[in-house]
Amino acid sequence: MTDYPDETPIDDDFREKMPETESHSENGYRGGGRDPAFGFLLAIAVSIGLTPILPSQVDLRYTLAWGALAGVGVLSWLLGNADRIGQETPENIMWGVGLGVIVSIPFAIFFSDIFGAAARLMFPSPLENINTLGVGTVLAYLVFVMPLAETLFFRGLLQRRLEFYVVGILGGLWSVVLFFPVMWGELLAKPAVAVFLSIALFALNLMYSYVRERNGLAAAWVTQIIANLILFFIPFLG
Repeated sequence: MTDYPDETPIDDDFREKMPETESHSENGYRGGGRDPAFGFLLAIAVSIGLTPILPSQVDLRYTLAWGALAGVGVLSWLLGNADRIGQETPENIMWGVGLGVIVSIPFAIFFSDIFGAAARLMFPSPLENINTLGVGTVLAYLVFVMPLAETLFFRGLLQRRLEFYVVGILGGLWSVVLFFPVMWGELLAKPAVAVFLSIALFALNLMYSYVRERNGLAAAWVTQIIANLILFFIPFLG
């Protein structure tokens, strides 16, 4: 009977050079959300492309533009390319609320008239420019639609790849492209207001990205909701 030689042990150096098949299987196909630039350009294109329907169908433009942003963000979240909200601590959530209040209250006190006028221009009536959209519609945009779309895309997807200040600048650019065409005539007549709103929108988006960097995705989400309520919704009611 022939004795077979014992198996030669695998050298540790050779083992390290071997391909890790399990790793490849875990990090396989991740879908189109790998390149968020496409999603950003798509949302910008929708926002600019629907400008001709203004001012009669401003609500439709907002819905489709934020819908495009949210669609890319949700798809990336489902495919594992975006950050997920983890087990958030109460401290992080309270930091989100506190920073939103601390930053927004001074703006609301000293510039409430400007924010109120801007809010009513941002959300005009689809039928009459004198009136405004219904309170429920504006509340849904500011508390649900806008924070959902922008948090998932900018803070959940983009901020995995870019520094927080770059994400804040891109978020500010998005806000300008989205809102300014709705009130273009008023801004041309009052360029100082346009400059002020640009600074405010960029500052707010930088704040959201900073909170995401410091306290997590859920805290940034809450911060945007608080800021929207204080700076836009309450002045809108006034």
